[in-house]
Formats: sequence, structure tokens, C-alpha cells
Amino acid sequence: MTDRYGNAITCTCADTAQGIDDFIHGFLSYTTKAVNILHAAEADPGCCLAQTYAGMIWMFLEAPEAPGRAEAFITRAEALAGQVTDREAALVRLTRLWAQGDIPALLDQGESLARRHPRDLALIKLLQYHHFNRGDAPAMLRTGLIALPESAAEPYVHGMIAFGYEQCHLLDQAEASARRAMKIEPADPWAHHALAHVMLTQGRVDEGIAFLEQVAPTWVDLNSFMHSHNWWHLALFYLSRGRHDDVRAAYDTHVWGLAKDYSQDQVGAASLLARMELAGVDVGDRWGDLADHVAARGADTVQPFLTMQYLYALARAGRAEADALMQAVEARAHGTAFDAEVWAHVALPACRGLLAHARCDFETCVAQLGQALPRMAETGGSHAQRDLFEQIHLDALMQTGRLAQAQQVLELRRSFDPDGVAVNGALAGVYRKVGLDALAAEAEARRKFG
Repeated sequence: MTDRYGNAITCTCADTAQGIDDFIHGFLSYTTKAVNILHAAEADPGCCLAQTYAGMIWMFLEAPEAPGRAEAFITRAEALAGQVTDREAALVRLTRLWAQGDIPALLDQGESLARRHPRDLALIKLLQYHHFNRGDAPAMLRTGLIALPESAAEPYVHGMIAFGYEQCHLLDQAEASARRAMKIEPADPWAHHALAHVMLTQGRVDEGIAFLEQVAPTWVDLNSFMHSHNWWHLALFYLSRGRHDDVRAAYDTHVWGLAKDYSQDQVGAASLLARMELAGVDVGDRWGDLADHVAARGADTVQPFLTMQYLYALARAGRAEADALMQAVEARAHGTAFDAEVWAHVALPACRGLLAHARCDFETCVAQLGQALPRMAETGGSHAQRDLFEQIHLDALMQTGRLAQAQQVLELRRSFDPDGVAVNGALAGVYRKVGLDALAAEAEARRKFG
């Protein structure tokens, strides 16, 4: 038998094969049918690939318990690996490496495997995911391009490539790839996402609002991450235009509440709440509900990019669990894992700075978060997501009266948000304080509401 992209699979049951295709297509399209592989794996314990993909589904939980939840499936797959194709056996090994936390080996072996099987689009997507979490944008692009020319007719290939281009700051190529994906499949949410990144970076705010509002109805049946994350992007455009009611509505209806226990939904909510506050939006008691769910994670240090935002959410809500998580970060920074340097030299000072900001210790925030910012990409996340940390540091600069530094940062920010309400409002305040009233008036005049 073969999967939907023509890769040979060792499978004798049509229902299992359908579960495998549901995982592959659901993974690429961000639809909920990807989890159908769990039922297929339980129903057919003799199918190695079904067990492997079920193990992967649990690893995407991005939580300390994920390897434990995946273990039974990986163990079953390993017992069957001698009876399947070389590609399937290699996928078993990659899943084991993931569960063991050996991401460098996974990426090295995985890219070699993808070059031998360029139609294995789920593998290529998996490699992009891990490169993204390490902040390696060129590797994201290189990996996506492996699928060409064999899979040029597949929309999700171009969506993956578009995001790789965007993270490499190759915005024209990113937009072309995203539009090529949408020409094949207009509802491709990852292509929507890549184009939203381009428009945000280029300050195309009104165009971004119109585009995302037009395609938003196609996100209804997506998994919680993709639905909430694309709405998160739309909310950023609303923030630029000072549409505070629309931002709150987007948060309450689409960004928070779909899957409150999921990592990506939690950090998306934390990031948006923080940005809302920094832009002068009243968020009411929303931090409390978010922190209740983040606290249930315990001392989660699975990924630095996620942990930093868990910590900020806990601290902003005044939760004692913030101190326990900070202690876990300190311990992780003294570990021996492949990413120990990132934890020690980037995540640790960043967490100290974020905790300080949440507790109004702005001097410490300037010093600690400022130390981490130049290397923040190594913690993972996209440019747009990591911009949160730049904004928090900027706020600390202004809170401590470092107006000269704040002016420099704000004018650079205006280059990609030229008539943004918040950035120009902040500039106007800085210019008044430093005695440049004419520039303050110009900044006020640039603010574009609506």
C-alpha cells in the first residue's frame, strides 16, 4: 500500500491506512483529523507506521509527560521495525530520538532520509518544526525545498517554503510561495499564516486586516493552535489600529478558550495579553484564568521559548508557581543537554528579566532581558512572536527613563508599523519629554485609528 503522497507503507488494513493518511494530511493542513491515528494505532497494533505516528502525536503535546505518553507506541513500533520498509524503520528511530531529546541527531538523520524520500511531506514538516524550535531559519527553508520539484503540485509544500523564506527575511519570495500555495488550495492556513507574517513585517496593516478577515471563515475546523494563532495575527493588526474592542473580542472568542491545556494556545494567549497591556488595552482579570491553566503544567522546561511565556503569565497573575518555574530554569541552565548553552546564556537571563518586568523591577529587566535579546532567536519562535520580548524590554527602557534608547528603538519599530497607534503614541510621549515638541506633534498626527 502507499500513503496519499505515494510513499510505500507496510499495512494490510484499509482503516489503518486511512488513519495514516488522516495523520499526514491533518498534520500538514492543521486539521483535527490528525489525531485519528491514535485510534488506528490501538486498533491495529501490528502496523509499525501507525504506532510511529501515534508516538509523534503525543510528542507534539510539548509537555514533560509527552515522552511517557508516547512510549508504548514507540516501543511497539520498535518491535515491528524489522518487518517494514527502510523509510518506516528510520521514522521509528527518529521518533525514539525525539522522545530521548536528541534533536540534533533527529535533524541530521531526518534530513538525510527526506532527501531519499522527498515525497514524505510529513517528515519534511516535522524537520521544519524542529528547526523552527531551534531558531534555524535557513535550515527551515533548506528542508522545505527538499520537496521540490517532486511535490510542486502540493499546496502545503509551498506554504512550508513560504514560511521558511519569511523567517529568512526573504519577503518577496515568501509572498510568492504563499500565493502559489493558495492558488492550489485557497484554504491553506499555513500559507495564510506566512502571508500574514509578510504583511506584518512590511507594515501592510489595513491589507492584513482585510485579507485575514476574508479567509478567517476557513479556519473554523482547524486544530486549536492554527485557529488561535491565525486569529492572534489578526489581533496584532487590530492592535496597530487601536481597535481595542476588536482585540478583546478576538482574544475571548478565538485566541483563548479553544484548548486551554495546550502549550501553543497558552503562549499565544500570554503573548497577546502582554501586548494588549503594553498598548494600553484594559485586559481586566484575564491573566488569572490563563495562569490557572499554565500553573497546572508544573515546572515545564520542555522548550525555552514556551517556558519564558509560561513564566511571564504566572508572574503577571501574581502566582507563587512563578518562583518554582524560575528555579527549574536555573536548574536546566546548569544541565548537560544539547541546548544547555541556550538555556544558560539566553533563556536564563531572559527569564530573570521577564520575571522582573512582571514584578515592576524595571532596572533588572533592562539589564537581564537586554543581555538575552541579541541571541533570542536561538530559543525558537518566529520573528513576530519574539517581538514580545523586544516590546517588554522597550517598556522597561521607558519606565526607567532611558529615553534616548527608547527613541532609537521606537523609530526602528515605526519602520514596520509606520502609522501604528501604539508606537506613535509612545514616540510622541518620548519626544515631549526630551523637548522635541514638533516631532511629538508629527507622531501624534501619524496615529491611524480604525
